[in-house]
Amino acid sequence: MDEKEWRVKLLSGKRNGYDVLPAGERAPMHDYCEAYKAFMNKAKTERECAREGVRLAEERGFKPYVPGMALSPGDRVYHSNRGKMLLLAVIGQKSLAEGLQMVAAHIDSPRLDLKPSPLYEDGELAYLKTHYYGGIRKYQWVTIPLELHGVVVMKDGAVIPVVIGEGDEPKLYISDLLPHLAQEQNKKSLADGIAGEQLNLLFASEPLEGEGQERVKLAAMKLLYEKYGFTEDDFISAELEAVPAFRATDIGFDRSMIGAYAQDDRACAYAALKALLDLEGVPSKTAVCVLADKEEIGSTGVTGMMTKDFDKFLEDLCETEGVSLRSCLEKSFCLSADVSMAFDPNFPDVYDRRNSAYLNYGVGLAKYTGSRGKGGASDASAETVAYVRRIFDENGVLWQMCELGKVDAGGGGTVACYMADRNIDTLDAGVPLLSMHAPFEVSAKLDCYMTYKAMRAVYQN
Repeated sequence: MDEKEWRVKLLSGKRNGYDVLPAGERAPMHDYCEAYKAFMNKAKTERECAREGVRLAEERGFKPYVPGMALSPGDRVYHSNRGKMLLLAVIGQKSLAEGLQMVAAHIDSPRLDLKPSPLYEDGELAYLKTHYYGGIRKYQWVTIPLELHGVVVMKDGAVIPVVIGEGDEPKLYISDLLPHLAQEQNKKSLADGIAGEQLNLLFASEPLEGEGQERVKLAAMKLLYEKYGFTEDDFISAELEAVPAFRATDIGFDRSMIGAYAQDDRACAYAALKALLDLEGVPSKTAVCVLADKEEIGSTGVTGMMTKDFDKFLEDLCETEGVSLRSCLEKSFCLSADVSMAFDPNFPDVYDRRNSAYLNYGVGLAKYTGSRGKGGASDASAETVAYVRRIFDENGVLWQMCELGKVDAGGGGTVACYMADRNIDTLDAGVPLLSMHAPFEVSAKLDCYMTYKAMRAVYQN
């Protein structure tokens, strides 16, 4: 071994992925990212993600799973949990007693949910009251165009899809103070400059003809009834989400990045789904993709990662082979596919440069997440990290290790701890983002593509 080889072996160092990206991978990377942007434009809520996931899966031969159905190696099945969580599997050659190869991501994102009684009038303007969902910086959600997506469910069970503001339709909006009158607001911290109760959607301003009170509200409700067929009382059984009215687009003069709403965590969810759909032949072990809801608020509820529906789906698969779920899980591996924060030179003080993810350096691996002393983390074992290093290197995946900022600067969590609680070896991995949880986040195309390659490697190994 000469001196140059010796130094390369002993010294670690990150390299920009474009320096080592094979020329033959540029076209596949471009195609993947174009498909990813198209997915993001169709899937702005967890319901829309699950629905689009089902559509794409059925195009690739996946069938709805029915408990008790006979399964053979190569069979492709999916299970939709209440239309907001999606589980997919490709049955492998080996027995489930030898475990699963799994990737788990989440498809919910920070947003503004309508309150149960949202519509009101003030100052002869109609508004919709919201309750923010997940960790947002409230000041970022004012003075931007917004859309309303979701469903209204009638008392007879009829489900009415609602989409307001898509394409050329009129948008919704939250106002802010003009700088001329903002002297007192300017004295507040960023966290307090906009209060949660001020996140009210400007909905309408034209009054209904005639006399009486709340004519603007009445006119707006009349329009809703004429288009969708529901009344004000039906808001009580609705799930309506205000999301940014931005389309996914290229960022940078060189088109090397992607800007979109909800890349946390749909950048990883799409990669997990697409990697499973693209599997060729029969994998060695059964490959499972989990697209879960509710991660942004703790992974609770019937569609969150702690749901028993997930365990039931896997238990059903195990029963077809006479294998106990416990035996299967203890031999399984899960890549917890969630985004990481990319180093931002505009705010260097909260990052540890030596342990941060960088744009264009590949998928980010996080041994642990949590906050302040690894609180809430699963903290993968060294053996698990070594296993992932090996399969990524063997499959040409560019990757980097990272943490979520400086030790006492903050932190965050993923679904990894809920997989670890089930006795599944788990490691976090995902796309590094700038401006995570903002209404418009930025990723690098190379990192998105490498995350897809990473997930394919997990399914195949």
